[in-house]
Amino acid sequence: MHLIQFIDETGKRAVATTEGGVTRRVNGVESVYQLAFGAASAGHSLKAAVDAAGLGAAVDKAALLAAGRILSPIDHPDPAHLHVTGTGLTHLGSAATRDAMHKKTTEAVEETLTDSMKMFRMGLENGKPKPGETGVQPEWFYKGNGFAVTAPGEAIPSPAFAKDAGEEPEIAGIYVIGPDGTPFRIGFALGNEFSDHVTERVNYLYLAHSKLRFCAFGPEIRTGALPRNVSGTSRILRDGKVMWEKPFLSGEDNMSHTIANLEYHHFKYDLFCQPGDVHVHMFGTATLSFADGIKTEPGDVFEIEESQFGLPLRNAVAWDKPRAVIVREL
Repeated sequence: MHLIQFIDETGKRAVATTEGGVTRRVNGVESVYQLAFGAASAGHSLKAAVDAAGLGAAVDKAALLAAGRILSPIDHPDPAHLHVTGTGLTHLGSAATRDAMHKKTTEAVEETLTDSMKMFRMGLENGKPKPGETGVQPEWFYKGNGFAVTAPGEAIPSPAFAKDAGEEPEIAGIYVIGPDGTPFRIGFALGNEFSDHVTERVNYLYLAHSKLRFCAFGPEIRTGALPRNVSGTSRILRDGKVMWEKPFLSGEDNMSHTIANLEYHHFKYDLFCQPGDVHVHMFGTATLSFADGIKTEPGDVFEIEESQFGLPLRNAVAWDKPRAVIVREL
């Protein structure tokens, strides 16, 4: 089952589900959050919540996307209660680019593993623990909250002070926290974990700064388990033509960590188990146009697609104008 949120012909919010190739509106439901938190509160499944609401008229989701009427597939009534986070160095091959970015140049340390390679090796050795065991914790970062989410089809703004505006094609886990603090996974979506790789390359300790950027995910949430093999395409279009394209891989067959291990090391913190909150957690990637020397320009369009996730995720890149930062005393 896939879920989308959209604006209907009267300007009202709506939810639709796709099953068997047919997309139909979910009756009386205005948000995926309403549907999911209601299911978590009642103690039944998301599918049961959809069945209880019933399905209405068929909708053309591709036409909705083309018309700019599809929203991010989940949001929160208070955007400050939607948390966007992520993990890095989680995919086979993901250390190569990072290692090159952070490699020291002096001969004295060339034979020493960088921190990136050490972290990647730790994942290879203990990122897939047996059931009931705890694996090694991954690299983790905070990206923002609901105010930093860009809807599918909208331009992702890059701050004027940024040194780079680069895509990261990933899979995002979508979660809601139940009334008793239990995390419930709604499903998975395509994600663009937009980052500033030039800033990160200056010093590994700038990673936190480089991740504080807008992002996008969707347009659809795919419920159920993540396929073990996710094989999609990431591309950049300039003036309507493809100027860079590369496959990206995800799913546990292509990862050095299990999803369960990554989820454990996020939700082990009580901070992230506050009733009613929504979490969008990016699981990492091994594919970056930046690694191929690409520098994006305003108006370039990122396109991330994988057939198992339905509609492609497309967003242009834009640059904000400089603004003054003024802190006043009270």
